[in-house]
Amino acid sequence: MQQILPIFPTDTKMVNYQVGFHEIDGFIHYLVNGMPVYCHEKTDKNGYRFVLATLVNNGFCSIRELSEALGVNKKNVERYAKDLREKGMAHFFNRKETRGQCHKFTPEKMKEAQQLLDQGYSQYGTAKAINVSESAIRYHINAGNLKKK
Repeated sequence: MQQILPIFPTDTKMVNYQVGFHEIDGFIHYLVNGMPVYCHEKTDKNGYRFVLATLVNNGFCSIRELSEALGVNKKNVERYAKDLREKGMAHFFNRKETRGQCHKFTPEKMKEAQQLLDQGYSQYGTAKAINVSESAIRYHINAGNLKKK
C-alpha cells in the first residue's frame, strides 16, 4: 500500500500539522491531511461555526490552535464545540440570528410608542408607559423610526 503524504496548496494557512484552510472564489475550504473535508461561503457565519465545532469535536485540532490560527476568541470556539455536542448540527442551521436586535422593543411596542408620542407624551413618559428605556426611545427617534411631535 502506498502512503499518501499530506500535500497542501501553497496559499494554505496551517492550523496545525494536519489541518489547514484557504479561500477559493469566496469559499473557505478546510483541509485535513491535504484532503478537503469542509467548505462554506466566506459570509456564512453558521457554516463557519459548525466547521470549527466539528474540527474540535473530531479531534483534528485544539481550541487553542484554531483560536490562534483564525484570530478568534477561545471562548467562542469553546461555545461552538459545546453547542454541537449538546444541541446537534441543526442548532447551527435552523436558528434565527438575534444578535444586535432588541428583544424588548418589538414592532408592537414601536406602534404603541408612536401613538403615545403623537398624543404628546414625552420621551421619558413614553418609555415608562411601554416599559423600555428612554435611550431606546431616543435612539429610534434619531434613527427616524419614531417621529416626535
